[in-house]
Amino acid sequence: MPYDKSLDVETFKEIKDFGETRISIGVFSYNGGDKKLQLSRENRTQTDEWRFAKLGRLTKEEANEIIPLMAKAIEGM
Repeated sequence: MPYDKSLDVETFKEIKDFGETRISIGVFSYNGGDKKLQLSRENRTQTDEWRFAKLGRLTKEEANEIIPLMAKAIEGM
């Protein structure tokens, strides 16, 4: 069964901007299933648009900023 965006329910989302990159913290439930925490990264392109990138590794600054947001998201799960 292919992915259907209309079945994906977002219950929490916050974005932390770090200038050239930003990290999104979200809680999603697909088709009435369990709520799951999702982390994603977007990088700014030369044309000033945001483009999805693999989250990969975090700097100490990024980790310090998003851990409290993750805790906030988990409270709502």
